Amino acid sequence: MSKRQSRFEQGDDLVVMKFGGTSVEDDAAIQRLISIVESRVGSQPVIVVSALAKVTDQLRDAGHAAAKGHLGSALATVRNIYVRHEQLADSLVTGAANHALDHELRAEFRALESLLHDVEVSRKLDLKTQDQLLGFGECFSTRLVTEALCQAGMNAAHVDARSCIATDARHGQASPLWDLTDQRLQENLSPLLRAGRVPVLGGFIASTEDGVPTTLGRGGSDFTAAIVGAALAAARVEIWTDVDGVMTTDPKLCSDARVIRKMSFDEAAELAHYGAKVLHPATLAPAMRANIPVYVLNSRRPEGEGTEIVAGANTGKRISAITAKRNVAAVDIEFPRGMDSELLGKVFAVFDQHSCLVDVMGTSLGRISLLVGSTAALAG
Repeated sequence: MSKRQSRFEQGDDLVVMKFGGTSVEDDAAIQRLISIVESRVGSQPVIVVSALAKVTDQLRDAGHAAAKGHLGSALATVRNIYVRHEQLADSLVTGAANHALDHELRAEFRALESLLHDVEVSRKLDLKTQDQLLGFGECFSTRLVTEALCQAGMNAAHVDARSCIATDARHGQASPLWDLTDQRLQENLSPLLRAGRVPVLGGFIASTEDGVPTTLGRGGSDFTAAIVGAALAAARVEIWTDVDGVMTTDPKLCSDARVIRKMSFDEAAELAHYGAKVLHPATLAPAMRANIPVYVLNSRRPEGEGTEIVAGANTGKRISAITAKRNVAAVDIEFPRGMDSELLGKVFAVFDQHSCLVDVMGTSLGRISLLVGSTAALAG
């Protein structure tokens, strides 16, 4: 059993900052990332970075193309990914650092091309190989972001998350080996933090105890951030994305959607379960266990308040949020004083008014969750 890191050994203000794909998608996005991290330098930041937007999908497409024998198409996709990173490197990093970064990226891309050659020969892309393939996106982005932060004057340090996040061998959606992961994170990151450096890790990627690459599943960068935050007893975890926070509903479906300023872990987990796309469903578990607040923030509007997710929060509203999933709508309703049959009758009356059939009903202490058979419910 590893010794739990005391928050006071690191400082009360250690903050884990996760930046998603759209928050590192181009030069402007990475410049915003740099400004945001600079604003947190007094708070001992630890950075978790996703692959650049769309890169993970491109890597998957390249893998499938190679498995079908279309190596030329696969390598063309890889070439496009390389050019994109090369252009970003040239715009963000200069001098000797640029040459060193180019050398690192070329080495990673040669390894990627070699893997695709192997896939083309075997005509097979199993989950184990796919984990290795998809992990390249985070390998590229973390090296790029690390050097960009250094260029901006921050003492950033690249850390391979695969040497820190240990998992089982369930490829495609591996589960952490918690004690070993905590131990490795503390051993790798604590010396850097004591030296005043800013660690930069890739989200989503991990490895088995024996070093075989794994992934935490799509959206796993959020999970990585929470894992790191819990291991280091961080004061907070920040999820930087391209929306203003957790919304009352999908703004693409309802123009009146608003940001929920504060909510509980349970509420956020239920919204994620019913289809809200801001958070990965497993993200909150490590933070919840360690009672670490999670903030969902917009990297395009960093001045915004975002959403704070903490234990025991109460929005003060009976209907917290509505999520939509294909042709059903999920409604989460809170009953602060216990089940209110009169209110429940009013809720069903609204559904009747809009000809919406209630397909599923689930209840828990103080809350009822409904699935209705039409997104028309959102218009009500």
